Amino acid sequence: MLPRQPDSIKFSSFSADLSQQPQTSSPEAPSKPESKSERAQLSVLSLQERLQLFYHTRVALAPDEVRRAQSLAVDICSEIQGFLHSRLPDMPLGEMSLGGSLLDDLQVVSADHACLLVPLQLEASLWRLIPGEETLLTHPLHWMVQRVNLEYFPKGLSYWDRHLVGSYLSAEAVVNMFSKAVMETMNWLSISSTMDCLVRPVQGGPHLRLEIRPGNEAGMASSAPPLFISMLPLLREEDVVLTAQPELTSPWVTAWHMSLYPWENRRLTQLDDADGGYRRHALKTLKAVCRLNPSLRPLGAAPLANLILHLSDGESDWSEISLHVRFQQCVAELIGYLERGALHSYFKPAVNLLSGLSEDQVDQMGFMLYCAVSEPEILLM
Repeated sequence: MLPRQPDSIKFSSFSADLSQQPQTSSPEAPSKPESKSERAQLSVLSLQERLQLFYHTRVALAPDEVRRAQSLAVDICSEIQGFLHSRLPDMPLGEMSLGGSLLDDLQVVSADHACLLVPLQLEASLWRLIPGEETLLTHPLHWMVQRVNLEYFPKGLSYWDRHLVGSYLSAEAVVNMFSKAVMETMNWLSISSTMDCLVRPVQGGPHLRLEIRPGNEAGMASSAPPLFISMLPLLREEDVVLTAQPELTSPWVTAWHMSLYPWENRRLTQLDDADGGYRRHALKTLKAVCRLNPSLRPLGAAPLANLILHLSDGESDWSEISLHVRFQQCVAELIGYLERGALHSYFKPAVNLLSGLSEDQVDQMGFMLYCAVSEPEILLM
């Protein structure tokens, strides 16, 4: 176990890079401090019991809450898809669907965000997806989509030719198109009336996001927390998924982001299915810990998922009764990664999942985790 460090602890800094995790929801307020009586009752529990209590009271979502959020997301999906089919019937799109943590039972604390996947259909003979390492950008997650065979099939034959920058399909242009065609054009007041809630686009930034709030009889938003729905244009080719997310690929307007989330989730599920393990359970616990702790909030889902994948290579026992041991190991491993300034992607080692953190953020996270080495319960308050 790592020794307790003094308050003046500092971690080595590293250069800022493109963030691997976009913010999907607004930060949560700090959790309410426990009363002395609550602390006295909890102090008699073992770490394993504290973890179980934390999971059932703070991490896991109520089934009704999940169903409601999913139902709203599906309703919005149907509205958008119907609108696009009627307004832009020649746009080649696949079936829109719900994706991400809300669908995969990986969302924690609150069912407050969902993702609508919008698959673009490209002609295989007219387009080529180029891996990041083979592009001028050199970033392993920044792919490009090139228009090919122009000598036989000139520009204009593909619907998506209108969004070319040079000879490449521009992710930024695609996002701007959907912003104008959907966010700025659909009658959200009418949809709000139909859905009996307030639906409005989130203004500012490159995101295609909607905010949904339960409404009252007067048409005013209630005090209930909103649900944010992100519209995500994407391309699929075999097991590669490229997303149009300018916030991750800026300033390159032609770059597409390769999402490793499907690979990470699939690998964790395969490992748990093979041995009846609780890796996904552990991931959800860590996600909730980081979301509820202001010092750890900058740690997104991707670093935590890859932390567990790396740890699984050396640790085979992920049973429920070993969760407290794995939890403490995760804390110690995170400290090591922060000290080195790098946590490499399990599937793309060239990607440093900590590259978007500032030196001050690393210092705050490091101190909190060092305190948790001797008192892991402080992360479960």
